Amino acid sequence: MEEKKAVALKYDREKDNAPRVVAKGKGYIGEKIIQIAKEHNIPIKEDPILVEALSKVEINQEIPPELYQAVAEVLIYIYRKTSQLKKRQNS
Repeated sequence: MEEKKAVALKYDREKDNAPRVVAKGKGYIGEKIIQIAKEHNIPIKEDPILVEALSKVEINQEIPPELYQAVAEVLIYIYRKTSQLKKRQNS
């Protein structure tokens, strides 16, 4: 069985130029990152290739420009998912 890998990003438009890697890990740590995200209703996007690339970024570092497009697609996915959840909760 393959070890779970996870990378958590944080982006504050007012403070950051780009999203930052705030947690990363594989195996137990990767599973824990996913568990915490679920507990806090943080949307999760599975993308093994992107996780592999992001796992090379140091903790608390902004993502490199070559990953902007891929991460932007994830952010769009998350904003849509969050928007859908809010609509359901308000119905």
